Order: sequence, then C-alpha cells, then structure tokens
Amino acid sequence: MCGICGFVSLRGGEGEVGESLAAMTDAIAHRGPDGEGFYRDLFSSGGGAALGHRRLAIIDLVTGDQPLFNESRRLAIVFNGEIYNFAALREELAAKGHVFATSGDTETIIHLYEEMGPRCVTRLRGMFALAIWDAAKRELFLARDPFGKKPLYYTALPGGGIAFGSEPKALFAHPDVHPRLDPSAVAHYLTLQHVPEPATGFACIRSLPPGHAMTWRNGQGRPERYFQLDYLPKLTGSADDLAAELRARVTEAVRLRLVSDVPLGAHLSGGVDSGIVTAVMAGLTDRPVRTFSIGFTEEAFNETDKARAVAARYGTQHTEFTVGFDAARAVMEDVVAATDMPFADPSALASWHLCRLTREHVTVALNGDGGDEMFAGYQRYWLDPLADLYAKLPHGLTRRFVPWLAEKLRARGDVPVEADWRAGLKRLAQAVRVPRAASLVRWGSYFSPWDREAFLRPDFARAARPDDTVGLYAEAFAAATADNNLDRGLFADVRVYLPGDLLVKADRMAMAHALEGRSPFLDVELASFAARLPARLKLRGRTGKYLLRRAFADMLPPRIVGQPKRGFGLPVSGWFRGPLRAFARDLLTGGRVERDIARPEAVQGVLDAHETGVADHGKRIYALVMLELWLRRYL
Repeated sequence: MCGICGFVSLRGGEGEVGESLAAMTDAIAHRGPDGEGFYRDLFSSGGGAALGHRRLAIIDLVTGDQPLFNESRRLAIVFNGEIYNFAALREELAAKGHVFATSGDTETIIHLYEEMGPRCVTRLRGMFALAIWDAAKRELFLARDPFGKKPLYYTALPGGGIAFGSEPKALFAHPDVHPRLDPSAVAHYLTLQHVPEPATGFACIRSLPPGHAMTWRNGQGRPERYFQLDYLPKLTGSADDLAAELRARVTEAVRLRLVSDVPLGAHLSGGVDSGIVTAVMAGLTDRPVRTFSIGFTEEAFNETDKARAVAARYGTQHTEFTVGFDAARAVMEDVVAATDMPFADPSALASWHLCRLTREHVTVALNGDGGDEMFAGYQRYWLDPLADLYAKLPHGLTRRFVPWLAEKLRARGDVPVEADWRAGLKRLAQAVRVPRAASLVRWGSYFSPWDREAFLRPDFARAARPDDTVGLYAEAFAAATADNNLDRGLFADVRVYLPGDLLVKADRMAMAHALEGRSPFLDVELASFAARLPARLKLRGRTGKYLLRRAFADMLPPRIVGQPKRGFGLPVSGWFRGPLRAFARDLLTGGRVERDIARPEAVQGVLDAHETGVADHGKRIYALVMLELWLRRYL
C-alpha cells in the first residue's frame, strides 16, 4: 500500500523535472512513510518522464522498494495496492523465462505487462492503481482496479504532457497544475454528498474510473473499460448449494487478504458484513484477531454493543473508541485535507478517528466494505418497488397531501434516519418525483434536484449545467447486463456510489494514517459470483443479503444475523442544534458558499429552520460546512 505520482512533460531541464517530482511525492508522504523512490527518463529535446513512489511496507519488506524495472530496464513501474494472486502469476511467468529480482507482487505486474500489454490488468486479483513507463515507445500506461479501491487522478500538462497521482494534492504540487472550480461537480455534490467520478470538483483534474486503463502517447490518451460486472447468466442450483459455495468463496477472499508481514486486524462495526469477516478471520488464524470499533456518546447512534457481541464470541482482542461532537469538529479540516474533494459523508469523521487509533496497534485492517452493494443490503432496495406502486396512486394524495403533511411534521434528528418514520414520510414525498433508476437520489439526496435549483445562485446554476444527477444514475442503471431492476440498481451503486463515496472514505481516512484497508467483499471473483446470484437470493421480502445471512447464520450471534440494515450514521443534526450551532452559522454566514454558490437567504433559511426544529437539515448543514472548508482550502 503506497502512494504513486508522476508525469510526462515536454519541457524543462533536469532540475525542473527532479524538483517537480520531489514536490509531488512529498505531497503524498502520508501514504507511504516507510520510504520513497524516484525514476527520471530525460528527453534530449527537454522535459522527460518521471515516476515517484511513497512506500508503506506490508509484504516483501526487504526488496520491495519502487520504482521497479523489467530485465532490460525498458519498463518502469510504480504501483499502489495488493495483488493477491501474484504467487501463481509469478510461477507462470517464471516458467516462461522471466527473471525476478524481488519476492513481492509489483515485479509480477511488469513481467505480465511484457507478456500481455494493457490486457495484463484482467489477470490481476486485488486492489491497485499503477503506472508503467515504456522508455522505448515513450508510452505511459495507467490502470485502476475493477471497483476503485485504489485511487488514481490525472490532468493534462501544457504542450501535450500528462501528470498523475494517488491524490489530487500530488498534482497540485506540480508547477503547471492549478485548481479551478467545476460548478457541475459541486451541483452533483449537493445532491449526492460526494462528487461522482470521473469528476473531482476541480475542472482540470479527472479520476481514472474503476475498471479502466489508459495508454498515453504523443499527447493522446483515452480511458478504456476493461472490467464490468455481469449479472447474467444467472447461477442455478439449490439455495443450500449456493450458500455453501458462497461461504467457501468468502472464506477464500478473507484468506487471501491475511497475507502480510506486518500486524493486521479488522474493523468491526456491529453489522453483518464486518461480523462475517471477523468470524472467518478467527477461523483462519491461530491467534486472537485484533478488532476495532467506534461508537458515539449519543446512545441512539451507538452500536458498539453489537460489535462487542461478535468480539466476545470469537475471543478477539477488542478495542473500542468513542466519538463526541468535540472530536468530530476537531477533524473536519483534516477530512477535507485528506479527501481533497467536496465530501459530505459524516461517517468520515468517525472513520478518521477509527483509522488513527487502529494504526497505533496494526498496519492492516480488514473491513466489510462492498457487502451491501454486492448482496443488496440497503433498505431502499426493498422500498423501491413499494415506492413505484405508491407513485401510481392519485396525484392528490402523492403530490399534494403527503408532501403537505411531511412539511408540517417536525423532524426529530436525534435518532438514525432508519428509526424515524417522519423522515421516511418526507422521503416518500420525494420518491414519486424521482425514478427508481436513481434510487440513491430518491432516498438519500441531501438537496433534491429541485431543492438544489432553488438553493443555488442563478449564475452558478447556469454554470453548473448541463448537470443531471438523476440522469447520471439512470445511465448507469440502463448500462447493467441484468434482467431485473434489483440488479440494475446494484450495478448503478457499484458504478456511482461505491467508488465516489464509500471507497473515497475508506482509502483516504486509512491512508491519512498509513493504514492499509482490505475489503474481502470486493474480491473480483467473489463479486462476479454474487452478481450472478438470483435476485430472490439477495433480497427476500424486507430481508436484504438473504443468502449471505443464510450462509453464515451459524457463525454470528442471532441478533446480528436477523437485524435490519442500519447506516453508519452520526448525530450531526443534534450537534448543529446544540454544541456546533454557532460554529456552523459563523462559518457559513458571509462565507464563500454564500458569496459564490448559494443564495444567502437560502443558506440562512436552512440554518434557521434547523435550529428552531421546523426541519431536520443537519446533513444539509454538514454538506455546506464541508463545502465551505473545501473552498477556503483549495480555491
């Protein structure tokens, strides 16, 4: 696990190339505190190719420094991630005559590239972002893993060059890259709580999408997809047989992720997915598993008792952390600095503390990320068909009475949204105006498209067009190789929500503390199997992850197996009515959001309605606070 960066520039001397590369690499030093490496291929006409690397040593502690080269040194690679099938690939490549100078996974990739060229990424099982420079062809190859576990950003340089890096901050360390606001990305952010890929919030920087690779040569390069989940043909067999195979595949995915030369543990949330990972780990290791959980001082949001039940069952060496409003406020600027992009998932505040404290004990932590998107865990998956039926009722009920009633009810905000029927009624009033294809917008948007339109300054709204967040999801929904709406919705979440929100949070919060996170449910073989499971085995009635629960029912406490999905929510609504009320108002009043993006009276209206209890705008305020902090830091 590391940080990578580099560029191909057609101008500048040796000193400029070296200084730029050093600055870019220093900008991501937090991703790899164990070492650094540089490569420069200078051009006689000026400029050159440069690769930089920051290392977090996990395996091959002695010979794993980068960049690495093939035998002729024609090819150079920098790599961030872990390849779990590298031993088998290495044996195959050695049989073909390739000579290895190291014992790690990085060198395997460069020899595989010699054999297969860009298609080599289709053989890699793991998480990765990589760059390979071919000195003879003056060709740069960039690639990213199928689901976007590892990030990779790029931008054009003057004169036909290109720069890339694990985080946008690495690109801004190059003297020719300067931040410029992308209004369309900000508009998406207000609705989704994150910026959807390939946008970043900066007009000049793009994210290489998950499952894509790009070859740059002579100033030209275009991302091309090499992987997409297919949901057809469906698997056949009895539920018992498929459950047994699923259990075996999950176990294999966990086993592969236990390879490490440094201490490892698991993040245990109290949910089904992390509970399964912990249970499987306990069965595969001969020492107590190190587990880590985080809770909140507000009891309604605290699930550490469930995590504790799993820990007790497996005798893990368990550590718990508690976060209050003061700890959350203290790291808001740190989260902004870590993500580099507008990012309003409040759970990142808790994740920051969890990763920081976890790193005091281990260097690698397994987690349950991806389980909901692969096996249909979210509540909205079973709500969507009901909303479709509801939308067929008379408009007088769905478009007038229910929205009127929802506006009259005072929202609570002191319990998770899943536990508040008033919040559900408000979402139902919104659901009839958003198609099923945009399920996340339907149920989870902070600012609905029409609310956002009224909230923005007219000049900013014009600059943000064409922006259609619903259309963004609808396009992904329609692109799925699937024969039912549930799988189409899962595919849309895998393409938009997973890499744009969950994996940004997972990577940045962990790597800010030099902690490697591993996600067994995002194993490409396991995910491909899950995609082809019949829809009835993913969602049955109101029970999501049906087959997953069935496969591991004997390994988890009954209260964990049977509990409904609950999001990792933070009590931000209460905080912004209480101890963080003055902070939010002081920050937003007269700030950059009011001056450049939103109508001042709209911002003040959100603050007033929330503080008086007329509405629960806690998450909206959090989104505005994080946007304000981002604007002040980067623009």
